[in-house]
Amino acid sequence: MSYRIAVRALCEFSAKAGDLDLRFTPSPTALEGIAGHRTVASRRNPGYQSEVALEGQYAELLVKGRADGYDPAQNLLEEIKTYRGDLERMPDNHRQLHWAQAKVYGWLLCQSLQLPSIRVSLVYFDVLSEGETALVQEHSAEALEEFFNRQCALFLHWAQQQMHHRATRDQATRDLRFPHAEFRRGQRALAESVYKAVSTGRCLLAQAPTGIGKTLGTIFPMLKAMAAQQLDTLLFLTAKTPGRQLALDAARVLFSGVPGLALRVLELVARDKACEHLDKACHGESCPLAKGFYDRLPAARQAASQVPLLDRQALREVALEHQVCPYYLSQEMARWSDLVVADYNYYFDFSALLFGLAQANQWQVAVLVDEAHNLVERGRGMYSASLDQQQLASVRSSAPQALKSPLQRLNREWNALHKEQVAEYQAYAQLPAALLKALALCVAALGDYFNEQPRGLDSGLQGLYFELLQFARVAELFDEQQFIFDISKRALGAKRSLSRLSLRNVVPAALLGPRLAAARSTVLFSATLNPRGYYADLLGLPDNTVWLDVESPFDAGQLEVQIVSRISTRYAHRQASLAPIVELMARQFAARPGNYLAFFSSFDYLQQVAGLLAREHPDIVLWCQSRGMDEASRQDFLQQFRPEGQGIGFAVLGGAFGEGIDLPGSKLIGAFVATLGLPQLNPLNEQMKQRMAALFGSGYDYTYLYPGLQKVVQAAGRVIRGQSDRGVLVLIDDRFAEPRVRQLLPSWWALDAPPAGG
Repeated sequence: MSYRIAVRALCEFSAKAGDLDLRFTPSPTALEGIAGHRTVASRRNPGYQSEVALEGQYAELLVKGRADGYDPAQNLLEEIKTYRGDLERMPDNHRQLHWAQAKVYGWLLCQSLQLPSIRVSLVYFDVLSEGETALVQEHSAEALEEFFNRQCALFLHWAQQQMHHRATRDQATRDLRFPHAEFRRGQRALAESVYKAVSTGRCLLAQAPTGIGKTLGTIFPMLKAMAAQQLDTLLFLTAKTPGRQLALDAARVLFSGVPGLALRVLELVARDKACEHLDKACHGESCPLAKGFYDRLPAARQAASQVPLLDRQALREVALEHQVCPYYLSQEMARWSDLVVADYNYYFDFSALLFGLAQANQWQVAVLVDEAHNLVERGRGMYSASLDQQQLASVRSSAPQALKSPLQRLNREWNALHKEQVAEYQAYAQLPAALLKALALCVAALGDYFNEQPRGLDSGLQGLYFELLQFARVAELFDEQQFIFDISKRALGAKRSLSRLSLRNVVPAALLGPRLAAARSTVLFSATLNPRGYYADLLGLPDNTVWLDVESPFDAGQLEVQIVSRISTRYAHRQASLAPIVELMARQFAARPGNYLAFFSSFDYLQQVAGLLAREHPDIVLWCQSRGMDEASRQDFLQQFRPEGQGIGFAVLGGAFGEGIDLPGSKLIGAFVATLGLPQLNPLNEQMKQRMAALFGSGYDYTYLYPGLQKVVQAAGRVIRGQSDRGVLVLIDDRFAEPRVRQLLPSWWALDAPPAGG
C-alpha cells in the first residue's frame, strides 16, 4: 500500500522552519500567477517542456507533482514563482520552501530521464514589471536523491501513522452502527438516499422537516460510505454557528456509542474567534505564538492528531500547550482530519481553504451542506463586491504623498460616473472601463507601497486595498446576466455627492456549480427547499441531481395552523393592523397560556405591536429582539423561554431567532407570523426581479415570494421539535389564503380548514 502525497505538500511538511510570518505583502492573484507562468514559458526555446508530470517512490510514499518547466537543451529544470514588490524582502523560510520543491522535482526528473546531474533554477517573475530573476544551482543526481530521501524520511513516520489511521478508520466506519435504537420517521429514508448519492457519485437535494435528525441522518451514511468510496475527507458545511454545534454534537453521539472510534473530527472557526492576541500582528517579532511556529508545529500536530474531536476549545488547549497559534494549527489539521465542520466559505469562497486543499491534493471528498436554503444568499455575497466613496475620501485625506496621485485619479473617475446620475439608485449594463483602469493603477501603487513599507501599515489603507482587490476580482467575472453593476448616490449638499459602487452576483450557479461538481457527492439539505427548480437554477445543481422530499415525522394534529385572512400586514395597512393583531395574540394567549414567538417584518413594526400589547395587556410578559444584539444578548433572549413559562418573545422574521434555535416541549408552544417575509420593495429588488424574469420567467416569485416563504417556514419550524410536541401556528395576512402561497407551505400542515376570516 502506498501513501500518495504531492510534492508541494511534502515540502510544506518537511521544509518549513522558523517563524510564522504573515506580514502583509501583496501577492499576485491566481490569474496573475497563471499568466506569469505562461509568459515565462513563452520566452523559452521551442523544445521547452511545460507542466512535466513526475512521480517517485520512497518506501511506502508515492510522491507526485508537475514541474513548471524543463529545457532539455540546457538540461535546466525551472520552478517558477510569481511575486510583486521587493524580492529581497521575501522571508528566508519561503525561499527555503521554494528550493526544496525545485530540488525534489530535480531528483524526480533525473530518475525519470536517467540523468547524472541537472541544473535547477528558481525563476522569480515580477507580475508588474514582467522581469525575471533566475537563481541557478547545479546538482548531481546522487545529491538530489539524498535530499529527496531526507525530505521523505521526515514525512515517512507521519505517513505510516496516517496509513494506519486510514485503515483503522475505514474498518471502523464499515462496522459503524446507528447510535440510537431506531431511526426516526423519515430519518432512515434520508440516510439511505445520502448513501446512494455518494455511492453513485451524484448530488442530492433533500427537503427534510425539522426534527427528524437531519445532521446525524446525513453524517452517519456518509461515514458508512467512506471506505467503499475511498473518501479522503467528509466536509460538513454550515451557514451559522448553531449548525456547526449540531454537527459536533452528532459526532459526540457517535463517539459515545463507539468508544475509541478511529475518526478525527475538526471544527474550523474564523480567525478573529481563534486568535489569542488580536492586538498583535502574525509574525515572530510581534506574536509569541508565531515565533518559532514551524519548529514547534510537529509536536503540536502529533498531539492534535491524538484528540478525536478537535472542537474550538480542544484545539485551543493543544495549541497553547505547545505554544503555537490555534488558528493556524487548525489550518494545518484540516489536512489530516476525516470530518471537517466549517462555514460555507471554507469550500465555496474565492480562496477557500478546503476546496484549495482538495484540489491540490486530489482528495476524494464528500460535502454536506446544512440549511442549504441559505446558500443562495451566501453565494451571492461571496461573489459580490462594493466600494464606498466615503472610505476612499477618508483614506485620501491622510494618504502618503506617493499615493496621492493614483487615489486622486480613482476619485476623479468615480465622480465622473455618478455626475450625470439623477436617481439615487441606477443599474448599468456595462462596467466603466476608465474607472477599472484607474482602480488597477491604484491597486498596483498600493501594492508597491506596502512592499516598501512592510511595518506599521495603515489599517485604513490596507482595508481599502482589500476592497479594491475584491472589486477587481469580481469585475473579471462580470457578465450582464449573472451580475448587476449599480451606483447608489447620496447628496452631501447642493453641488457635492458621494456614491457606492456595487458589483452584485445575482445568480451564483456558475461559480457554485464547479465546486459542487468537484466533490464525489454533495448533499444539500434543509427543511425549506421548495420549489426545487428555484434552487436548481440558482445553485448550479448538476442535471442528474436527485430530489428527495422526506416524509415528516410529525402528524398534522400536532400543529394547529390558523390562517388569519382578515388582516393585511402590507406596509400601507400597518397602522390598521396593530389593534387586530394585539387582540388576536391576547385571545390566543388567554386560551392557551405558554411561551410564544411572534415574528414581524421589521423592528419598527415589532415595536409598535409590542408597545400596544404592553399597554392593552400589561399582564402578558413580553421581551423583544433589538437591533445589533451580541451573542450574550441573544442568549438572554432565548433564556426567557423556560419550561412551562408564559410570555411572548418578539422577533424579526429572517433574523437570529427565525432558524437554528431549538426550544423543545413547553419552552415554545406557538408562533405568530405577521408577515409573508417578502424582501423590501426597492429599486434594487425591482432590478433583481427584472433579471430573474429575463433568465427564469418568474421575476416576482424568484425575488420576493420564494425567499419570503422560506423564512416563514423556517420560523414555523421552531414550534414542533419532537414527537410529543403540540403547538399552534398563526399565519397573519390575507395572502396566506392564496392558493399559490398555500401550495408552497409544508405538505404535512393541515390547511384544509377555511381561513380564519373573522
